Amino acid sequence: RFILKGSLAGAAVYVAYDQGLLGSGTQGAEALKKAQAALPPAIQEWTSYLGWEVRAAQLPSTPKFEFSPSDSWNKGVQSVMSALSVAPTRACEYTVEGWKYVKDLVK
Repeated sequence: RFILKGSLAGAAVYVAYDQGLLGSGTQGAEALKKAQAALPPAIQEWTSYLGWEVRAAQLPSTPKFEFSPSDSWNKGVQSVMSALSVAPTRACEYTVEGWKYVKDLVK
């Protein structure tokens, strides 16, 4: 079981890397656009393969995402860097507050 699970995980990572999902934000956005373009033909192919009769009106349209992976990535990086830049100052403030609290308890 471990070998099978490890193989599946490795294959998933390889496919994600090969499609550009582990690259930059622009590569991820391009991969998302390719997936949105390939989805309707793939659904049509599978339904014909399975023998299902599907009319165009029955198929839901592919969802349109108003989501930019590169913008989200940049916002996340900015938030993390902001938190790291103020961390030493906050640590000093919390230390001073902690010492005050301990001194008040000892009095």
